[in-house]
Order: sequence, then C-alpha cells, then structure tokens
Amino acid sequence: MNVAVTDRQPDTAAQSNLGFVDCDVHPFTKTQADFDPFLSQRWRDLRMSIGARSRTTFSGAPNYPRMSPGVGQRMDSWPEGGGMPGSDLKMMREQLLDKFGVAYGMMMPLVGSGLGERNVEFGAAMCTAANDWQVQVWCDAEPRLKASVQVNTEYTEAAIEEIEKRAGDRRFAQVMIPPRGLEPLGRRRYWPILEACAANGFPIALHLGGASGHPSTGGGWPSFYHEEHPSYPQSKEALVTSLVIEGVFEHIPNLKVALVEGGFAWLPSLTWRLDKQYKRLRNEVPHLKKLPSEYIRDHIWVTTQPIEEPEQPADLLTTMEWIGWDRIMFSTDYPHWDQDDPRYAIKVPIPAAEKQMLFRDNAMSFYGLT
Repeated sequence: MNVAVTDRQPDTAAQSNLGFVDCDVHPFTKTQADFDPFLSQRWRDLRMSIGARSRTTFSGAPNYPRMSPGVGQRMDSWPEGGGMPGSDLKMMREQLLDKFGVAYGMMMPLVGSGLGERNVEFGAAMCTAANDWQVQVWCDAEPRLKASVQVNTEYTEAAIEEIEKRAGDRRFAQVMIPPRGLEPLGRRRYWPILEACAANGFPIALHLGGASGHPSTGGGWPSFYHEEHPSYPQSKEALVTSLVIEGVFEHIPNLKVALVEGGFAWLPSLTWRLDKQYKRLRNEVPHLKKLPSEYIRDHIWVTTQPIEEPEQPADLLTTMEWIGWDRIMFSTDYPHWDQDDPRYAIKVPIPAAEKQMLFRDNAMSFYGLT
C-alpha cells in the first residue's frame, strides 16, 4: 500500500532545469524469461528446471520485503500492458526521464539473481545475460540510461573477465556489487576484482542488498519490515570499515566507490570513531598510511536516497557540508515506494552552486560523462 506523506511545497527552482543525473534507477524484467535470449541452451535449461538458488535462508522468498513482487513498488508504476514496475520504458520516460529532464540514469538491476547465486557458474552466466539485457533492451533504446556491470564476486575469474569485456563500452558506467556478501568486501580474496574495476576505469556502486545467507542485522533477523528498512545503513558502515581498515584504498589508490541507497548522515560519526580507534590501534594496521577519514574523503561518494530528514532541517545541511558537497550525488530509487521526487527530496534550501554539484556535476565527474 502507498501512503501519501508529502506535507511541503515543491522546490520552485525545479531540478528538471538542471538536467540532473539520477544515480539509482531500477529496470525490471517482465518475466525471468526475458534473460533467455542472452543465455546458452545449458543455462536456459537449468533456469527452467532447477532455477535460481540464492544464498538467502528463506525458501522461495527474498529477505528484503521491498523486493517481493508488488510490495516495494509505487502503485502507479504498474504498466497497463502487464509486467513489473520498471519494466516499461515508455512509463519510465513519462514518470522519470522526461518528466524531470533526467540527463542520465544509472541503472541498478535487482533481477537475475546472478550476484547472489550459489551455483557460481550459473550466477556468472546470469550476470552476463543481465549485462547484455541492459544494453540491448534499455541503453540502445534510451541513451540516457547507463548500465551497471553485474558480477558474481564468488567467481573471481568470471568476474574479472566480465569487467574486462565491458571496459571501453560507454553504455556501462560502473560495476555493481551488493554490500551484503559472504565476507566483508575488504578481504584480500576480493582484491583482484576491485583491482580489475580500477584498472579498467570503472567505479564501483555498492547498492543496498545482497543474499549472504547471514542475518540482515548484527542482532539477528528482524521481526518487522519496520526494523529491516532502517537497518540498511548498518551494512554500509560495515562495508566502509572493511574497505578502509583492510587496506583496499591504500592498495588500490585510484578506486572510486559510490554508496547507493544507504543514506549518508551516519558517515561523519563512523569516520570520527574510526579515526579515534586508529590513533589507539595503529600498530595493528601498519599498512594504513593515513587516517581513515582521509581514505574516506578520497575514495567514497554517497547518494541521497533514502535521504535523512532530521527535525531541524539545518542539521542536514551541516552534515552535507561536513561530508563535502563534491561527494554527494542525487538519486531517486525509481520505481520503489519510497523513491525521492527531486522537487521535494531536500527540505533545506541549498545555494545554487552546491545544488548544481549535488544534482548534476558530481555524478558527471564521478562517471566521466559529458
């Protein structure tokens, strides 16, 4: 069920005039069979017979309620001709791309199951199919949409091969990795994949999600969606901590990371804590040559949705200033129920120059767009 909660007037300086970059757009398939043209006969047969086998502990259901059919979507985004919200390009243009004058939309597919598939060979095949599907079904028909390279991080060789295959194809803007994996992403066994991203000019997008099989919070499985939904930033905090402390950014100095759909108000406090502990425990991590805050400032970007809304709007402005106006990028999360409308998303007035950075310039620079 969708509930209207808007209680404020839209920003009169409409973001549509900026031609903004949307860093989180979700394309969906009409059915899983949409991937079949991009799969070999072997994998089509397996998809039809055995099917996907996610690492989630739930049987036949995703552990993220928003990803259940119909639960996490805007009710007005269901296409009249059938299919899931986000599966109809015409409707996406009407509700997002054309309506707000989007310059570019970064696609974040949440379909295919290749990223969290137990059978890593099948997972790699599904990732390749999802990548081909993005460019042939979406990018070629709508050049404003940019694809994200899907990889299965548990199959290193296939992941690197897929990254290198897509390098130089301007239809791809980044490599997408879910933050909830089998192990923290900073572990050395993942370094070859991260090295391949940087070597081939791809930033990585760490979008909320992942089928690790572990509980979704540090305290175990939550009882309510109300508990699950605000827990998303916790996975991002653990992810940033792992990447920094295990030395990923010291080892790969040109790696750029975007944290997508995890908010950002938690970043300052995490940074303060990491710096404090580093001063006490630096003998344990001699591979770190700088304060954790310096690595975060140099390598981490954040996206806005779901943006925090403190009781005092000015507190949000202070937080954004602390993170750095050049490190924040706008996102809508279309077509989910809690997507952000660019006219209403930010309550606090933002100076024109900073608004231009947030809605457009930062993403253009981050992704190397023109």
